[in-house]
Amino acid sequence: DCPGTGSTQAGRAAACQGCPNQRLCAAGAAAPDAAEATELRERLRGVKHTVLVLSGKGGVGKSTFSALLAHGLAADETKQVALLDIDICGPSIPKMMGLEGEQVHQSGSGWSPVYVEENLGVMSVGFLLSSPDDAVIWRGPKKNGLIKQFLRDVDWGEIDYLIVDTPPGTSDEHLSIVQYLSVAHIDGAVIITTPQEVSLQDVRKEINFCHKVKLPVIGVVENMSGFICPKCKNESQIFPPTTGGAEKMCQNFSVSLLGKVPLDPQIGKSCDKGQSVLSEAPESPATLSYRNIIQRIQEYCDQHHFQAEKIM
Repeated sequence: DCPGTGSTQAGRAAACQGCPNQRLCAAGAAAPDAAEATELRERLRGVKHTVLVLSGKGGVGKSTFSALLAHGLAADETKQVALLDIDICGPSIPKMMGLEGEQVHQSGSGWSPVYVEENLGVMSVGFLLSSPDDAVIWRGPKKNGLIKQFLRDVDWGEIDYLIVDTPPGTSDEHLSIVQYLSVAHIDGAVIITTPQEVSLQDVRKEINFCHKVKLPVIGVVENMSGFICPKCKNESQIFPPTTGGAEKMCQNFSVSLLGKVPLDPQIGKSCDKGQSVLSEAPESPATLSYRNIIQRIQEYCDQHHFQAEKIM
């Protein structure tokens, strides 16, 4: 019975009692004021599509998926892609994108993203730390402030796809990014899970979060969905889907299952080396699954953009 973060009753309704975000919602801390909304809208006006990568559960592969989604979209050299890492306390995107040790540069037009390729830029708090081992020990308001700064002060330029990698949960960072981006445009969220019930329990919460904040769900990706032996090609269930896995959950919530990605040791090796498994192992079952999922996301965004233009 959450009234929604944009409601005048946010943080004040009876249903808000006991919610960890009650104080944040009641103070309106996640919602930009009129001046901030104008600044954000102006900075993000060149962003055509925005996709959030979410999961209520940690360790299910959100950052891996975000990195590979960015690589997959940027394979089309006519497209400009940006990857924004708002996992403030666990920024793994610099490592995965081969950008560890890079620094953010500032110009008259704002912070410049760090580029992997000419058409693929990245921004992360990891670029602001003196060492990748530094701990970021911040309370919510400071995290929210940095997220706002990333959106408002980074010179994103003209972008076809902005991919936002998020931390686990449904808390401060998630409320902030949805509120800040709502002044511009969000195509929707891709939700990541693994097959076992202990993951699905948290991912159901994430789907409910999306519904409550009116964030469209593009679909669900099931990571670590079995292991295909590279020699005998037999499939083993490392994380058994004891309650039906992502497929059953998607049926219950009436959301799309975008695809299932099998476990593949090459994915972890590529991430550690800062490379893309899409190019390192182009014919692997995992890569083929990723490519199909990325194509479905592109089709969704194109259709969503077409419908928005018709309404306008």
